[in-house]
Amino acid sequence: MSKFKKKKGGDLPPISTASLPDIVFMLLFFFMVATVMRENTLLIQNTLPVANQVEKLDKKNPISYIYMGKPSDNYKKKYGTEARVQLNDKFADVNDVGAFIEAERAALREELIPYLTVSLKVDKEAQMGIVGDVKQELRKVNALKINYTTGVGDALSNIE
Repeated sequence: MSKFKKKKGGDLPPISTASLPDIVFMLLFFFMVATVMRENTLLIQNTLPVANQVEKLDKKNPISYIYMGKPSDNYKKKYGTEARVQLNDKFADVNDVGAFIEAERAALREELIPYLTVSLKVDKEAQMGIVGDVKQELRKVNALKINYTTGVGDALSNIE
């Protein structure tokens, strides 16, 4: 017959921390993948106008952004105070808009090209002359799906 021994002390076993680094790296990886970084640095003043009738854009479709407005305080000495066009992270001329759209189309898969939307982020104090010039350039490259981004939401319109 065997004797049963009573446990002495009744302490809890120590918690294993062997899997803790795995959990930390898994969380770090998740946040790195899920975080969206800002795509472009604004070089212009961009206070968007407010709209009362808006329509949300479908995030599945490709969107190219064109910014228009006066240069921000850091760039006024170099570029002046007239409204400028910003494509990605640099100032551009209105004539560069067509080449920009062609480059954006070239970067897309073939089936997504017809769904490309050009989003105009225009400062509310910008002159309409520059907006009209950009729209003429967009017509030349047949980019007719234009979105005017507002301070409340995205209003979608097509030009003809």
